[in-house]
Amino acid sequence: MTIAIMGAMPEEITPLLEIIGEHETVSYAANKYYRGKFANHDVVVAYSKIGKVNAALTASTLIEKFGAQKLLFSGVAGAVSAELKVGDLIIASQLCQHDLDITAFGHPHGYVPEGKQFVQADKSLNSLAKKVAKSIDLKLKEGIIATGDQFIANVEKKSWIESTFKADALEMEGASVAVVCDALDVPFFVLRAISDAADMDASFSFDEFLESSAQISADFIMKMVKEIS
Repeated sequence: MTIAIMGAMPEEITPLLEIIGEHETVSYAANKYYRGKFANHDVVVAYSKIGKVNAALTASTLIEKFGAQKLLFSGVAGAVSAELKVGDLIIASQLCQHDLDITAFGHPHGYVPEGKQFVQADKSLNSLAKKVAKSIDLKLKEGIIATGDQFIANVEKKSWIESTFKADALEMEGASVAVVCDALDVPFFVLRAISDAADMDASFSFDEFLESSAQISADFIMKMVKEIS
């Protein structure tokens, strides 16, 4: 099976490549893709660069060019829920786009005609994640992740996203990956380690905890790959 693993930044995929070990680098569409073997699977790893457009391009490439049959996203996110602390792991039950707004036409935030306000993540991959978490006695939260082309460091904006979408965490890529995978019928999974609280101190805490949170997320993702049959 060919499994794609994505991150948004180099820091998010570096620990993945260290775990995989020997790999081949392929340059395509102004990006680099890393192919290797792990746990009897062909794996393709890439960082998309930040934002929804880059993430959608990378997800599409992983599926259409590299033949990914499942796509796992590993990275960091800001906490919306007060229950989430730096270093905690959350998996997406659903994903939405908090910055998509055609409410002037009578539609809810995050929705476009012939689209979905919320995209459901793959339930079997989420179940597998819960099984892995239980086996290593790790706390894992499941909830709604909101995506937008904005780094949120504002308490009022954070509160609006929470009340509008019932979101637990927010980031800048997941929902666009979800839209691509949903359209192409590829099971997908989004895991985020909390790096900040999406508040006035977000930029400071993000820089401080990015690498450690990315390592936590990557370690968990690779444990999941071992369990995928």
